Parts: sequence; C-alpha cells; structure tokens
Amino acid sequence: MAVEIKYVVVKKGEEKMTFASKKEADAYDKMLDMAEAFTDWLALHQPDMNESQAETLGLLLAEQKDAIQHILRTSKLPDAADVADAEKKARPADVTDENAEGEAAQSKKVRAVKAA
Repeated sequence: MAVEIKYVVVKKGEEKMTFASKKEADAYDKMLDMAEAFTDWLALHQPDMNESQAETLGLLLAEQKDAIQHILRTSKLPDAADVADAEKKARPADVTDENAEGEAAQSKKVRAVKAA
C-alpha cells in the first residue's frame, strides 16, 4: 500500500487546488493572496467595476506578475520567449514533467539589478 502526501490550498472554506509539494502549494497560496489584494485595490480605485470583473482582473494580474514587473521596469512588452518561460514556471508541477523543469532551470538568465 502506497502513502501519498497531498497539499491542498483552501481559501474561504473552498478547496482551490491540490499539489504534490508544499513549495508549489505555498506559491499558489501566495498568488491567490496577491490576486485578492489586487481585487481589493481595484474595488477601491474603480468603484464602478463589478466584483466579478475585479476578481477576474485581480487573478490575471497576479498570474502575470512577471510580465507586469517587466512592463513596469522597461515600459515595453516582454519577449514571447520570456512569456513562455513565465507560463512554464506558473504551471503546477502536475502539468509539467521533471525534464521540462530541469531545462527551464538551465536556461535561466542571470540579470544584474542596479541598487537604488
């Protein structure tokens, strides 16, 4: 008999997603927290927007945080290759295989950031 450990992300009493590793579950939970913060911010600054739209947009902003950060830093859209890499990282491990993760780790670019 095999024993499997599963990590379940639960928000407001609702089961959102199940993961095989704690690290992935924590990352997804953090993304949901960020989406909630974006939703609250949108509701505060755009009171005419309905709640469903604010939630959808908040989730999109949280899911695409790397692309948003790139746009804020450079005032340009990210390259298609950067977007594909970000989507691979955002996808749960259940969807990606171990080889794809290894290739993504090898292809990471190192970037210097100037301190303010």
